[in-house]
Amino acid sequence: MFIQTEQTPNPATLKFLPGQVVLSGGTADFRNAREGAASPLARALFNLPGVRAVFLGHDFVTVTKDDPADWPVLKPHVLAAIMDHFLSGLPALEADAPKPAAADPGLMGEIERQIVELIDQRVRPAVAQDGGDITFDRFADGVVWLHLKGACAGCPSATATLKSGIENMLKHYIPEVNEVRQVL
Repeated sequence: MFIQTEQTPNPATLKFLPGQVVLSGGTADFRNAREGAASPLARALFNLPGVRAVFLGHDFVTVTKDDPADWPVLKPHVLAAIMDHFLSGLPALEADAPKPAAADPGLMGEIERQIVELIDQRVRPAVAQDGGDITFDRFADGVVWLHLKGACAGCPSATATLKSGIENMLKHYIPEVNEVRQVL
């Protein structure tokens, strides 16, 4: 098994591509070991000293390290844990793991549906290439609230991405949007 590694815009996060499907649907964001308990893969990664967060995408895993951890030291251990996981045959996420609640389009207004469609079609594919994800939380009083996950969470360029990229795009297509903010 050969696992490719890619840099992300977040220097604390690396993207690992095992060359196979990690999650067949959706994503999973684990900010600590307790949250990762339902994932055999996340548990293995959180057992490594220096791992702060784990994000699972369709065909990639992003790992965020603690500040004092050094990638040249940590990376071989992460690669070994990912390889061991996939060779074990265990799923990345246990079947009974709680799934994050997705926004129900039937309960949204027209503006919210337009926002979600633009985010899903134009933003999420681009940030997935960088090892992250951005999902819609809510729209209220002209403000779009978004969740940043994986490499996007804590990224030094996240504010620029939100303001210069996503906010400008949403304002262009949806005049009711005044601002975009991150859910913290």
